Amino acid sequence: MPHVLIVDDESPVRTALAEIVKDEGFTVAQASDLREAKIQILRQAPDLVLSDLQLPDGNGLDIFQALSSPNVDVVFITGHASVESAVDALRLGAIDYLLKPVNIQRLKMVLGRMPRNADLSPWGGPFEEDGRFGKMLGRSEPMKLLYKQIAKVAPTEATVLLMGDSGTGKELAAQAIHELSARRKGPFLPVNCGAISPNLIESEMFGHERGSFTGADRQHKGYFERAAGGTLFLDEITEMPVDLQVKLLRVLETGLFMRVGTNREIASDVRVVAATNRNPEEAVAEGKLREDLYHRLNVFPVELPPLRERGDDVLLIAQRYLDILNKERGADKKFTSGTLDAMRRHAWPGNVRELKNYVHRAFILADDNEIRANVVPLQMAPEKAAAGTQITVPVGVPLADADRQLIFATLEQCGGVKKHAAEILGISLKTLYNRLEEYAAAGYFPKVSDGAGKGETALSESK
Repeated sequence: MPHVLIVDDESPVRTALAEIVKDEGFTVAQASDLREAKIQILRQAPDLVLSDLQLPDGNGLDIFQALSSPNVDVVFITGHASVESAVDALRLGAIDYLLKPVNIQRLKMVLGRMPRNADLSPWGGPFEEDGRFGKMLGRSEPMKLLYKQIAKVAPTEATVLLMGDSGTGKELAAQAIHELSARRKGPFLPVNCGAISPNLIESEMFGHERGSFTGADRQHKGYFERAAGGTLFLDEITEMPVDLQVKLLRVLETGLFMRVGTNREIASDVRVVAATNRNPEEAVAEGKLREDLYHRLNVFPVELPPLRERGDDVLLIAQRYLDILNKERGADKKFTSGTLDAMRRHAWPGNVRELKNYVHRAFILADDNEIRANVVPLQMAPEKAAAGTQITVPVGVPLADADRQLIFATLEQCGGVKKHAAEILGISLKTLYNRLEEYAAAGYFPKVSDGAGKGETALSESK
């Protein structure tokens, strides 16, 4: 179900708009100013923003800077209309401009242009025409199989474990499961288990009571409470501390949890979808994932195909993203046939994320309306990385030590560029930072090149 964010400093206006939007079949979040709007955007990315142009802490046009996706539609609402402000809003990418008091029929027309659940319909839906399935895109056989699996499991309450390389779209798959389920009117809350400090993760998951620890000056609701009635997406589940995995298992089995600092049990009404970019059985063998939790999460496993196995989906996604950039910038750039062939042959180790980055880079670097492969290289890694430096690990070395050697060697190959090293290793950038912090705590400080002949430690700022 599409999600709408309403931003207005007048509470009666927000409430009235929210009722109309809900009646039209959307989920709604509200904010009274830019600061609250940015918080709501981080909690759940909207599909449409309805915002006043005049806000207490800034201009409504600043909303564009807070949006992480160019696909979000923005409609401005104001009682201080002028030709100049309307033109500015439309030039920046707003799809419409409404005056106060808002004409309800006009608002309903705007909402009517938004895609509904039909875009996420089961096998046989509109994705056959343009390759869309919710926010996912692809016509290849592996993607059709994925769509079938999602359509089958979504209406159930089964726990789902999504597996796939970094950048394959696991969060989009989780969101499709949510939108096709009976919980679609509830919140969809994505949580990256590797991005939360181990000292805070229990409090973030289950909440805490006031005074339960130093700095806890008020009661805090965790993810399980905030996602009540909806879906909780636990990404990078193998990065969750093992002692907390025990508590997560109990919640999944009993439906009960306790905030930190209390013995009172709270009933959980949440569907859990978990994801990992690692082989979960290997993670169990390495002690990163409890075996009992793995079996509890693995009720319905779904594997997302890497881009290299999706054929011409590469060209479909690249063209769709180029169309978005062209529309955004008022351009008309095109891929040459040579560039299309090069994209088709490339292995895309970073998957869809790498492809989108390439298209964006190509769009910027192209001097004219033609994007040529020889001008925009597909591989930005240092030349020495392509040589494939080998490391030797003797039999009997602990897996943790082997992991460390591989990470350090990859960082050295990439000249210390952590983002690229993480893509090659198939892990998130946050996970790489967590590993490096662990190694630093143990006294390991490797020196790597910064790409300009200057040494740095592997824990220095990412480039």
